[in-house]
Amino acid sequence: MTQDFSAVAALMKNEIITHTLVEEVQLPSGKKLVLLTLDNGLDHKKPTTLGPNSLLELREVLTGLQQRASNGEFDALAITGKPFFLIAGADLSAVTSLSSAADARAMAALGHATYDLLADLGVPTFSFINGLALGGGLEIALACTYRTVSSTAGALGLPESYLGLIPGWGGIYRLPRLIGPEAGLQVIIENPWNNNRTLSGAAAYKLGVADALFEPADFLEQSLLFTDAVLTGAHKVNRPNAVDDTDPAVAERFVAAADAAASFVEAKVSGAAPAPYKALEVFRAGIGKSQKHSAELEIDALTELMATKEFHNTIYGFLDLVQRRSKRPAGAPDAKLARPVTKVGVVGAGLMASQLALLFVRRLNVPVVLTDLDQRRIDQGLDYIRGELDKQLAKGRMSQDAVNRAKALVSGSVTKDAFADADFVIEAVFEELSVKKQVFAEVEAVVSPECILATNTSSLSVTEMGRDLKHPERLVGFHFFNPVAVMPLLEIAGTEWTNESTLSTAFVLGKALRKTCVRTTDSAAFVVNRVLLRLMSEVQAAFDEGTEAQVADTALQPMGLPMTPFTLLAMVGLPVAQHVNESLHAAFGERFIVSANLQALIDNQIKALWVKDDSGTAIIDPAAMAVMSFGDSPSTKEQLLTRVQDALAQEIGLLLAEGVVQEPQDVDLCMITGAGWPLHLGGITPYLDQVGASERINGKKFHS
Repeated sequence: MTQDFSAVAALMKNEIITHTLVEEVQLPSGKKLVLLTLDNGLDHKKPTTLGPNSLLELREVLTGLQQRASNGEFDALAITGKPFFLIAGADLSAVTSLSSAADARAMAALGHATYDLLADLGVPTFSFINGLALGGGLEIALACTYRTVSSTAGALGLPESYLGLIPGWGGIYRLPRLIGPEAGLQVIIENPWNNNRTLSGAAAYKLGVADALFEPADFLEQSLLFTDAVLTGAHKVNRPNAVDDTDPAVAERFVAAADAAASFVEAKVSGAAPAPYKALEVFRAGIGKSQKHSAELEIDALTELMATKEFHNTIYGFLDLVQRRSKRPAGAPDAKLARPVTKVGVVGAGLMASQLALLFVRRLNVPVVLTDLDQRRIDQGLDYIRGELDKQLAKGRMSQDAVNRAKALVSGSVTKDAFADADFVIEAVFEELSVKKQVFAEVEAVVSPECILATNTSSLSVTEMGRDLKHPERLVGFHFFNPVAVMPLLEIAGTEWTNESTLSTAFVLGKALRKTCVRTTDSAAFVVNRVLLRLMSEVQAAFDEGTEAQVADTALQPMGLPMTPFTLLAMVGLPVAQHVNESLHAAFGERFIVSANLQALIDNQIKALWVKDDSGTAIIDPAAMAVMSFGDSPSTKEQLLTRVQDALAQEIGLLLAEGVVQEPQDVDLCMITGAGWPLHLGGITPYLDQVGASERINGKKFHS
């Protein structure tokens, strides 16, 4: 088996090795501790990961320590990481280098062979979770006997099922037995598929993932004292959430939790992604069994999943795009040209404007001022921001001091004179060109010539907004997605006048806001809304032509989209959707329909197509059906799916030909981070290649 591991390691010639540093520590009681620190020798911009060479080094160190432990040379072992990280997970580059099923199996088995040494070292083992611990990083902590966690360890989780795998190095077995099956499957299944949520250090401690929570300033010192107290018996660890699934009553809880998680998965992916289903299969098969039995199941599952197209699609979407391309945005100007931003103005105090103000104050820690037509609206906006800050405090994501500072930095005014000393002003008012032009004229009258003006428009021409400005070179499209705090994408659009300093400031600011920035040209709806509205137009057209509502709304299920078209329509709001349809129809013609049926719903103040009956079942609203009219050319699910695929291939082909973005990868990145396009489909352009739409419509694939 060692030879097989070495063969896998040889495939990773460019692996950034996370080294295992060994230090011996004498505790206050006189007991001896061996402290392992996992460190790749690089700064915090290069997270530590575990590839095969890193695992082999750790395994070699643990093998030697196992012999020393049997000789009684030390009393305990602890493992921690470099600043800000325990381990960010397995090295996904290593996984993509595996060329055979045998290599995949060896990689899966290597994790178990290494982590099992921690679990069976012969002395108590401790994990000091000082920072981020994801996937294999959390699993290495779970393999230890005890765990401490820093209150600032901001990302703990098992995201593997979202990435096309399962927590296959023991996490799927150990975590549910440590914190209960319900909470365990929340971390394993629900959190990854809900915008890849993670746990804070405080949340992990509350769930029982860790046995102690310490502040970062003296985290290592307190963790060592905790270790000493446990070893001497001065502290007894209590785990009220831990369960034994060999107890029939507990086993029933595991089954019920798995059933609930299965319903969640089906609603989320509708069979389009194999990984969460495989995770539940392994979870169920391990109920009442040993960890060794589960390990074999995990290795089999990982070997199978690593060969799937869904996993390789995910690697493209996550590793090549989200992790790499997003950090080097195509077309971004030199950051040295950026101007400092020490005060931000937000025009508007509605929900979107308030979300923007909240983001700016949280990420930039600079004064932010909102303006609106009257004090009542301003007060509502400020109340919303303060309420959201209080929620962050309650969840342990911000300290009381940080919340107090943020609240003090946000203010409101009924006059735009408050923007006089602002460096950056963004508007988030009604999506009407004349309104936005008036706003910018009023703002330009009071701000300095260097102040950057930004629009959060989703469909209007930035060029037209700037046509009458005295300084159009400082106007930029700065388009966020709703909800602002959750959706990563920020589309940055320049006009023919926008200068490099303005664009550079926009990109630097976007990065400071922790957004994924993509440069686009000033084209109606930029990327995401243009692609999504083309999809919606085809579904709406098919519905208007006589396709049954249930068929029209579910035909795209094989795509595994976050929500159905009609659900998205109701969430956006029918008037907003129709307004954008009208803008795109004006810009691009008949490809974007302005539906008479949709207008009829709006005219009759009907907000959604679906309603729930007395039993809670979703049905077509009879009132909606009464005001609409339909053709006699219905489509089947298969016909509509193909129609939408072909329409998307056409629209993206045109979008690229127009130079809205530089490459298909930019479209993919936009759709993943701005529309929740499923990672298991890899990106919208690889998906269209795989289903044949690219060649059917454009005569060639987007990717060679």
